[in-house]
Amino acid sequence: MSIKRALVSVSDKQGIVDFCRELSALGVEIISTGGTSTLLAKEGVPVIGISDVTGFPEIMDGRVKTLHPAVHSGLLAVRDNEEHTRQMTELGLDYIDLVVVNLYPFAETIAKPDVSYEEAIENIDIGGPTMLRSAAKNHAFVSVVVDAADYAGVLDEVRAGGDTTLETRKHLAAKVFRHTAAYDALIADYLANVTGEPLPERYTVTYEKIQDLRYGENPHQKAAFYRKPLAAQDTLTAAEQLHGKELSYNNINDANAALQIVKEFEEPAVVAVKHMNPCGVGVGASVYEAYQKAYNADPTSIFGGIVAANRIIDADTANLLKDIFLEIVLAPGFTEEALEILTKKKNIRLLKIGSLSTASARKSSFVVTSIEGGMVVQESDVHSVNPEELQVVTTRKPTEEELKQLLFGWKVVKHVKSNAIVLAANDMTVGVGAGQMNRVGAAKIAIEQAGEKSKGAVLASDAFFPMGDTLEMAAKAGITAVIQPGGSIKDEESIKVANEHGIAMVFTGVRHFKH
Repeated sequence: MSIKRALVSVSDKQGIVDFCRELSALGVEIISTGGTSTLLAKEGVPVIGISDVTGFPEIMDGRVKTLHPAVHSGLLAVRDNEEHTRQMTELGLDYIDLVVVNLYPFAETIAKPDVSYEEAIENIDIGGPTMLRSAAKNHAFVSVVVDAADYAGVLDEVRAGGDTTLETRKHLAAKVFRHTAAYDALIADYLANVTGEPLPERYTVTYEKIQDLRYGENPHQKAAFYRKPLAAQDTLTAAEQLHGKELSYNNINDANAALQIVKEFEEPAVVAVKHMNPCGVGVGASVYEAYQKAYNADPTSIFGGIVAANRIIDADTANLLKDIFLEIVLAPGFTEEALEILTKKKNIRLLKIGSLSTASARKSSFVVTSIEGGMVVQESDVHSVNPEELQVVTTRKPTEEELKQLLFGWKVVKHVKSNAIVLAANDMTVGVGAGQMNRVGAAKIAIEQAGEKSKGAVLASDAFFPMGDTLEMAAKAGITAVIQPGGSIKDEESIKVANEHGIAMVFTGVRHFKH
């Protein structure tokens, strides 16, 4: 076997002229269509038009050109099947040994902000996937290339032996089916959104690899980093790494957690995260002030953590950041002076995330969580509480300052693993209790961490109090105001305890469990 005829039709023409010129020099006959054929002819590469093969013109604005027996017989014929070879001979058909196709740019089309529905539909490729699938199915005899990165390897094998190896063809075929599956998944997702079916009867998703990771959550686990096509620009998948070694699996999860929290704030804010929970959050008049508060919230836990800011890091802030070991600093940007300071630290990773959208401006997306044998899908939690919708349930109303701190704590607690309690004062967290099996345990951790800072602080709880014990503990610690969803059958017990101790309490009516 050897490659004698190739069918080439590509939307992405990167490297295609040189590839086809080399194939032609090796004696391979090139068949092509439309713009690819025009380009190859212009560049002096001998080319046969698809109509010369099919005996039929390209019609309907190019919608119908390769959907023809003369094409698919040449792709699908089993070369060692006597009946197939007899039919090929009787019908005067020729084999096609190599297919080089990439598809209409559907993703690029729907990424345009002003794209029309009609334009999107017109960029759904039909003939391309059909040729790819035909060639990939018959990979025992046909080579199929969908990625320009494979051109060089295919050429090397053709030069060496006239054809690719079966092992190579298997790998190329597998890549084709991944490619067409991803293409169809993107179309299905687009149409589901257009028709208002975000959770359809079949949920198809596709992601593209950004990089292999050194290891997963632990060194014995393999891992890779993927992004969703058309992901928003203020996500971790779009971040530009300015300095430091490659991200790890845990780095990515922690950095994403920090990023989601810092997006909650419009004012300058800094978030420090360890193991996907905030250990310190602060807001201030500047990123410098916000970082000081985030650091002072828990100077112990921030060591070796992730720091995210929603403002450009300046030199003054960089001088503070350099004084401790941090895995990552994530921000919309860094001044030249800040970069000069921070890049002197070899192990710190600096990520530029670009402009951040606040929680109130974000659209709800979907979160996919894998389980053994399946997955669960839910809307992301982008709910923002409206202060006017808060229900004051105690005799005493919160003061203006308490209300400010309650809203601050509420923005943070929604991102803390449940059961979660956050104590806040002076625009910073002073205690965080995360991931406990009961709410009293979470409150105890937060209060112990805050120490004397709990006096005069406010408390945010991600879910209702099933009884009054957490309020009793809060009162003993000197907490003056509480924000919680409400909705327990024992709400009256908690309200009674709050009133007995002069604690102001408001209900949001919204729960923020995070698992």
